[in-house]
Amino acid sequence: MYWNIRSTCILIFLFPLLQSSKVRYDGVQDWLESQTYQHNYQQRTLKDYDYTKYHKVDEISRWMNLVTEQYKDVVTQHVLGMTYENQTINYLKIGEKSGKPKKVIWMDCGIHAREWISPAFCQWFVKELLENYKTDEKISRFFQNMDFYVVPLLNMDGYNYTWTENRLWRKSRSPSPVSNCSCFGTDLNRNFDASWNSIGASQNCCSEIFCGSKAESESEVKAVVDLVGRIKNDILCFLTIHSYGQLIMTPFGEPGKTASNHDELMEVGQLASRAVEQKHGISYTVGPPSVVLYNYTGSSHDWARDIGIEFSYTFELRDNGTYGFELPEDQIQPTCEEAMAGVTTIVEYVHNKHFGSAAAATVALWSTVLASYLSLLVLVQ
Repeated sequence: MYWNIRSTCILIFLFPLLQSSKVRYDGVQDWLESQTYQHNYQQRTLKDYDYTKYHKVDEISRWMNLVTEQYKDVVTQHVLGMTYENQTINYLKIGEKSGKPKKVIWMDCGIHAREWISPAFCQWFVKELLENYKTDEKISRFFQNMDFYVVPLLNMDGYNYTWTENRLWRKSRSPSPVSNCSCFGTDLNRNFDASWNSIGASQNCCSEIFCGSKAESESEVKAVVDLVGRIKNDILCFLTIHSYGQLIMTPFGEPGKTASNHDELMEVGQLASRAVEQKHGISYTVGPPSVVLYNYTGSSHDWARDIGIEFSYTFELRDNGTYGFELPEDQIQPTCEEAMAGVTTIVEYVHNKHFGSAAAATVALWSTVLASYLSLLVLVQ
C-alpha cells in the first residue's frame, strides 16, 4: 500500500510534465486512474457495497472482512481450506453467540466458476440476514437456534480465471493428474464421494465434467468434506447454489436412487418454488437431477444426503438459457429476491420441524398456564 500511494503521488506530480513533453506516457493515465479507483474502493464502508454488481475475488474477500467487522456480535470468519493456487477459502459463521453447540444451515456458492450469480446470491443472502435480524422475528429465531455457515466463493481459482482469461470457465485450476495431458481443472461437483465417476462424469482430463483422479482429490472439495463431515450431525440443511435452469433439485442425480425422505423433500421444495414464483412470477421446477435435468454422480448435495443430512438441495438460479451463465447485472436483484424467498422457506421449515414454530411454542405455553390454573382451582375446591 505504501509503495502504491508513493508511486501515485510521484506520477500525479510528473503527469503534467509528461503531457507537455514529447516523452511517451502511454498507459500512465490508465494506470493512475486504476490505482485511484482501487484506493477509493478500499476506503469504502459496507454501506457502499453494491450488491447489484458482480465482484472480483479480492472485492468479495474485502466484503467478508467488512461484514465480520461491522457485525462482530453475530458474525465470525473462519478458514475452510486452501485452493490449488493457495488462496484461502473462508466462510462466515452467522448467528447469536452461544456456549453450547447449535444446529447449522450450510450454504456454499461458486463451486462452478462461470456461475457468477451464485456468489452474488450468497452475498445478498448474508446482507438480508444481517440487515434484518434485529427487526424480523423469524430471522431472530433462526439466529437464536441455528448458525448459518456461508461459503460465498468456493472455487476461487476458477472464478478468478473467468475474470482474467475465460468468462465461461467451469472447473477448478489444478493441473491434470494425467502426465501427458496439458488441460487444467476438475469439475468440483463431480469430485465428491457420492457414486463417484458412475454416470454423468468423465475421466477425460480435458472434459468440462472431468471428475478428478479419485473422489475428493481436489483441495476445495476436501475442505468442504472435512468440515461438513465433522459437524454433519448438527447440520439441518445443506444448500448449494448454482446456475442456470431455474430448478430446486433434491437428491439424487443417480437414476433409480431415491432418498428415504423423498416425498418430504419434494413437498418442501414445492413450498419453496411457490415462494419464488410469488416474488417476480418466475417458475422453478422441483425434483431430483435425474428427473428435471440429467443423470450425474459425484455432486455435493448427493454426498450430503448420503452422509445423513436430512435436507439437501441444489438451487439452479436464473435463467432458462437466454443469457445462461452471463446473466446481466440488472437481473441480480430480482434473482436474489426470489431465491431468498425460496431458501428462507426451506430454512423456516427445517427450523420449525426441529425447534417447533413460534405459534406452536405459544400454544404450548398457554396450555401449561391453563393446566396450572385448573390445578389451582381443584386445590381451592
